[in-house]
Amino acid sequence: MKQLVMLSGKGGTGKTTVTAALAELAGRVMIADCDVEAPNLHLLLKPRVLRSYIMNISRKACIEPEKCTRCGECEEKCRFGAIRGISVDPHACEGCGLCAHICPSSAVNMESPAGAEVFIGETPHGDMVWARLAVGEEASGKVVSQVRMEAQATAVEKGYELLLIDGSPGIGCPVISSVTGVHLALMVAEPTPSGRHDLLRALQTAAFFRIPSLVCINKCDMNEVEAERIRAECASLGVEVVAEIPYLEQLTEATRLCLTPLETEDDEVARYFQSLYDKVTEKMGTSRLQPRSIT
Repeated sequence: MKQLVMLSGKGGTGKTTVTAALAELAGRVMIADCDVEAPNLHLLLKPRVLRSYIMNISRKACIEPEKCTRCGECEEKCRFGAIRGISVDPHACEGCGLCAHICPSSAVNMESPAGAEVFIGETPHGDMVWARLAVGEEASGKVVSQVRMEAQATAVEKGYELLLIDGSPGIGCPVISSVTGVHLALMVAEPTPSGRHDLLRALQTAAFFRIPSLVCINKCDMNEVEAERIRAECASLGVEVVAEIPYLEQLTEATRLCLTPLETEDDEVARYFQSLYDKVTEKMGTSRLQPRSIT
């Protein structure tokens, strides 16, 4: 099974739109949304949830009122200001456990609240796994790893040839968890100074893990100067720009209506994404896939 991850370096470049389009064109594909802090691929693909479960990630302090003697020791020693009387602010608590260690009456316990919810579902284009991180949680890399493990297990069980991964923006821990072990990274960039800068950082991240990259310039006609700079810098790095998609009002309207690119039923839109799909699958050697016909 081949694994393709969509990255961007920054948010808002059209990465999720590209992922949805490729999922449609693949015909039958395993899908994983690894942007667990702000998942939105499910808004386009509209999966039917088959099952879900809660992940416990971090630890939080909890004070038992009946045991607490109100000595104030924990409140005084907490360096994060998470304790006020017998109340603990779960968003401020870092789970260090000092309060439980020093409490003379053993009134403080360390508990593991719901840190994320993982969903497994099915779409018209294949099975899908995604997750939603709880407010205030920071260990998103662990959740991304769990999403990928679920997706890989399902893919092996059901015989999928390709796993599409919608990665997180940036280059941090969630992205590292998204790219580990994949066969190819498709960078979706926008022709702006910040888009170009963050694209280069994402390319460096993929190169560090020895993952080959391709680039798709989205809304390529919005800033020709920056688009040309992206082409030049990709050429200097030996990275191929496999697609340039202009600004299309049809895509903007589709996004507003939570539709995938091919659901616009627009031939111009379909041609751009079909060309991108053909070039990416050729690079990955997934020619045995039976793509959906758009003619």
